[in-house]
Amino acid sequence: MSNDKLKDIYETPSGTPDFKTELAAQLSELFPEAIADGKVDVEKLKELLGDDAGDDRERFGLFWAGKKRALRAAQEPTTATLKPDYENSKDWDTTKNVFIEGDNLEVLKILQKHYHGKIKMIYIDPPYNTGKDFVYPDNYREGLATYLEWTRQVNEEGKKVRTNSDSEGRFHSNWLNMMYPRLKLARNLLTQDGVVAVSINDVEVANLKHVMDQVFGSENFVATVVWKNATDNNPTRVAIEHEYIVIYARRIASSSAVWKSSDSAARDLLMSVGADLVREYDDQAELSAAYTNWFREHRSVLGPLDRYKYIDRDGVYTGSQSVHNPGKEGYRYDVIHPVTGKACTQPLLGYRFPEQTMRDLLTEGRVLFGEDETKIIELKVYAKDYKQKFPSVIELDGRLGANELRTLFPGSKKVFTNPKPVSLIREVMSFIVEDGDTVLDFFAGSGTSAHAVMAMNAADGGSRRFIQVQLPEPTPEPSDARSAGLTTISAITRRRIDLAGDQIRAARPELSGGREVSLDVGYRGYTLTDTNFAKWQVSGQVEPSALEQHLLDLRDSADDTAAPDSLLTELLLKQGYSLTEQIRDAEVDGLKLKSVGNGLVLAYLHEHTKPTLQQLRSVLDSPELARFIILEDAFKGDDELKTNLVQEAKTRGVELWTA
Repeated sequence: MSNDKLKDIYETPSGTPDFKTELAAQLSELFPEAIADGKVDVEKLKELLGDDAGDDRERFGLFWAGKKRALRAAQEPTTATLKPDYENSKDWDTTKNVFIEGDNLEVLKILQKHYHGKIKMIYIDPPYNTGKDFVYPDNYREGLATYLEWTRQVNEEGKKVRTNSDSEGRFHSNWLNMMYPRLKLARNLLTQDGVVAVSINDVEVANLKHVMDQVFGSENFVATVVWKNATDNNPTRVAIEHEYIVIYARRIASSSAVWKSSDSAARDLLMSVGADLVREYDDQAELSAAYTNWFREHRSVLGPLDRYKYIDRDGVYTGSQSVHNPGKEGYRYDVIHPVTGKACTQPLLGYRFPEQTMRDLLTEGRVLFGEDETKIIELKVYAKDYKQKFPSVIELDGRLGANELRTLFPGSKKVFTNPKPVSLIREVMSFIVEDGDTVLDFFAGSGTSAHAVMAMNAADGGSRRFIQVQLPEPTPEPSDARSAGLTTISAITRRRIDLAGDQIRAARPELSGGREVSLDVGYRGYTLTDTNFAKWQVSGQVEPSALEQHLLDLRDSADDTAAPDSLLTELLLKQGYSLTEQIRDAEVDGLKLKSVGNGLVLAYLHEHTKPTLQQLRSVLDSPELARFIILEDAFKGDDELKTNLVQEAKTRGVELWTA
């Protein structure tokens, strides 16, 4: 960075971006003539849009009580931050996965800075609004304070988190007011080709579809998948045997998903059996006979791969892929039969690929001929190349999820109610998530989505990552969860990830070491908390004595009780760094520092010890340093020291940040 462009000093923002201001700024860039006195002139904007502007009197849309208030909840900045929870983490130094305990509305705001446009898939399984479901803290004015009061259980009025009874007058509105701001914030986190999938049932599926049309745009709707998960033998009226997964793309025109997946248990089975038989038999006739016997016995479990009944040295294959050109005239040329020496009968509309491609297929041995030239040729398709289409109906026993938890938690019949099966979430992810992608679940529940990510990585040696967010909702008393020492839902989530990771690692020990990227079954734990730095923002209802104390507290920028790691986490988040940065302790000329990214960032976070100018010069001379962070309190009011540091940093081309 050149010195003439280097700002003298950067100040870490006290909160998340003000989304109202950002939107207005974007509008001012697009329509400067619609901005008057720093405000958006809505009538002028309508005039500029012309026929593209909607008619307010009659238009299609979903409206409900509290919608504007819910939108403001998404737009309101937060001063909340995340605190490292080393005790409730696993493989902290090496993992790229994250688990966050806290209210997901606040967490989604915190994630905006770094994770904006970086999440490939969001999967959530929110409360279904059955009348008994848990509803998140809903006092939008208080925001973080409501959550903190609830978790500390000191609120005189009782817990703010409650169930949404169907006897209430705004039953559906309450649910939409919870979902709307979270979906608005979640959309910002998706990559341009990202996808969101939401599990839901009949109670709110129609409302969910409408609100997602508004948030994501109806043109980005992908599908409503039906999950047939049960058999109701004693229906009250109609036997309800299904749920839904509603899927939208961030921008469907940019979506890289081909909506086909190679993640298939039957495919893996055929590849494994085929490889074993190829190693055992050298003679092709013996190989074919052995596979034919196996195929007859196991065909019933192969599902859509029950046509793969042949084998050669390259593996199991089917010979049913057509060479026809669909719908229009294709390529015309002769393919000579190897026995009769005559040209084979051509498809009605010709071949679907050019002659050179056919020559390559013949050279590779991928063309299958009939007994003579009268039969149209077909192509070999190997099981290793099989990709299944995304089905609109998935049939999968819903009890599998509960059985999986019982396996992980022996002795407990039900630590979590109605968990989703890993295979369900894994199947949906397999069509969307590729190696290296990140999956976010901000209604983590029992942690099924994290389990699915780890299982996918174990299957193909990939490095997909997960971010899980879960409110510390108390588990019922008494319950199997309480008996197992799990007092909150977030405790269940963490324990499930721990146990599933251990199980997966034990099953695939070859992926746990000696690889460039080892199987990651760990996670960094964080908890939602209030800022570690003084805030100017106070409630309009604050008592005079409390306001006076607040102003006195502003003499110091940082909380005296905050640990350096907590301060650093907040600073990095607000400056746009991820939650999995590599952080080490460092020391330069007697100053104890935090090093981020192998020395690209150094931070001095000891506010009670003023460094000398020589020590600061030594820090700035660090070979890899690009950014230096120092607490404002560390200067102890020494403006000369601060001015000199600014000049020294500018001379060396180092960004200087304070907080």
